Amino acid sequence: MLVATCNVNGLRAAVRKGMSGWLESTRPDVLLLQEVRAPEELVPTLIGSGYQIVQHASRIAGRAGVAVCVLESLPIGEVRIGLDAGLAPGAPEPDVDTGRWVEVNVPDLGTTFVSAYLHSGVANDAAKMEAKYSHLTRVESRLRELLQGTQAGAAPAPETARHVIVAGDFNIVHTERDIKNWKSNHNKTAGVLDDEIAYLDRWINDLGWVDVQRRLAGDIQGPYSWWSQRGKAFDNDAGWRLDYQLADPELAQGAVSARVERASSYSERWSDHAPVVIQYEVEDAK
Repeated sequence: MLVATCNVNGLRAAVRKGMSGWLESTRPDVLLLQEVRAPEELVPTLIGSGYQIVQHASRIAGRAGVAVCVLESLPIGEVRIGLDAGLAPGAPEPDVDTGRWVEVNVPDLGTTFVSAYLHSGVANDAAKMEAKYSHLTRVESRLRELLQGTQAGAAPAPETARHVIVAGDFNIVHTERDIKNWKSNHNKTAGVLDDEIAYLDRWINDLGWVDVQRRLAGDIQGPYSWWSQRGKAFDNDAGWRLDYQLADPELAQGAVSARVERASSYSERWSDHAPVVIQYEVEDAK
């Protein structure tokens, strides 16, 4: 199965700039989108025919928005909108956390797909960082729950898929290998703070999630998936690796290739992020 994730930085703008051509040529089985920022009724028209779409818009106008797009030939199973982990029973998600998490089970692929758009934060804004850390803590609770059903010997409920992929814009770099200018940003810029990085450390090193792209790429610099719109960041490949596909260990073993579909030139970009595309080959996925 071919799985792609991308922060589109506004779906309407991305389509206007050429995203549809990319989607037609790549044609992933499952496409996970973040920062959709479009009315839910408009999204199917923007994506075009051939995909079923499950989405979650933010309650704050013009913010966030995530979607999971699945080929029409693949029936959709259980859907879970929003992130209720860590909340009191019946308590609503904080408005600022909406439009950031959606889960879709695709039984024919034996996999639950999660599109996640985690807070960006601002290093010198205590309120925004508090909102980010609060959300990351609830994400961690859900990541623990999701992985429990994939452990060897576990007997998940019938509606629970054997495998899980959590993909999207995490707005955190994990190591020095994931950002061109580490020294000038480390513990100065949101996304490169040790307290943020500690979450990724726990998810990967303690909980057992696999950063699939990093496993395939090895211990190299990059490849990056986001470049600032300012200056010559794109031309100089002064990027950040903010977009991830985390998979359960068994599914990660079946990942055979990963690529960042970086535009050939600045003028050909349809987002400030580039899609991260991974091919998985797993026998008896169901």
